[in-house]
Amino acid sequence: MKKIALLSFILAAGLIYACTRVPITGRSQLNLIPESTMQSMALQEYRSFLSTNKAVAPTANKDAEMVRRVGNRISAAVTNYMNQNGMGKQLEGYQWEYNLVQDKQVNAWCMPGGKIVVYTGLLPVTQNESALACVMGHEVAHAIARHGNERMSQGLVAQGIQIAGAVALNKNPQAQNIFLQAVGIGGPLGMMAYSRQNELEADHLGLIFMAMAGYNPNEAVPFWTRMAQAGSGQKPPEMLSTHPSDEKRIAQLQKLMPEAMKYYRPQ
Repeated sequence: MKKIALLSFILAAGLIYACTRVPITGRSQLNLIPESTMQSMALQEYRSFLSTNKAVAPTANKDAEMVRRVGNRISAAVTNYMNQNGMGKQLEGYQWEYNLVQDKQVNAWCMPGGKIVVYTGLLPVTQNESALACVMGHEVAHAIARHGNERMSQGLVAQGIQIAGAVALNKNPQAQNIFLQAVGIGGPLGMMAYSRQNELEADHLGLIFMAMAGYNPNEAVPFWTRMAQAGSGQKPPEMLSTHPSDEKRIAQLQKLMPEAMKYYRPQ
C-alpha cells in the first residue's frame, strides 16, 4: 500500500512539475521538486560549505575579482536572455553569488539559485578569463537547465523517499545526501552524477551563455583540450570524472560554434 501511495504521489507531482523544458535546447524533463525547495536546500548547503572552506576575498585578490566579474557578466546575460524570451519566471528566487575557494581541486560548480564556487586549482588550467567563462557558463547552465532537480527527482524515486516539501526534505539526511550528489558536490557521485546527456547539454548552453556575456566561445575548444591533458594521468580532475569522452565533447563544441557565434558581441 505504501508503494502504491508513493507512486500515486509521484504521478500527481509529475503532472504539476514535469511540464518544463530546458532553455535553448527545448528538451522536456521531469522535475518533481519545487524549485523553491531546491533553492532552499542550496542556500543551506552553500552556507555550510563556505563556513568550512576558505573563500578568497575579491577585494584583495585579482583572481577572486575575476571570478566575480565573469559571474556578474554571465548572470546578467542569462537574466536578460530569459526575460526577453518569456522565461524570466524560471529565475525567480535566484540570488547570484560567486566565490573563489582555496583548494587544489580542478573543479567548479553552481547550485540551484545561482550559488557558484570556483576552486583555485582550476585557474592554472583555464589560464585566461574567457576560458574561465567557459567553465562558469557550463556550471550556470546546469542550474538554469535544472539538472540538479532532474537528478534528485530520479534519486528520490529510486530510493522511495516521499517528496513532501522543503521542511521534510531539509530534515531528511538521506534526501540531503541525494541533493549534494545531484548538484555535483557530494561523493561518491555514483548514479547521481550528472548524466552524459546533462553534461553535453550544459556544454551547449554554456557555450552560448559565455558568448552572450561577450566572451569568445572559440576559447572553449583549447580549454577542454587542456582539461583532457590535465586528466591524462591516473586520476582525472573532478570535472572530468563523469563527462563525455574528450573527442565527443570537442566535436560537439565545434559543431555548435556557428550557433554560439551568433550571440557573440565582444565587450
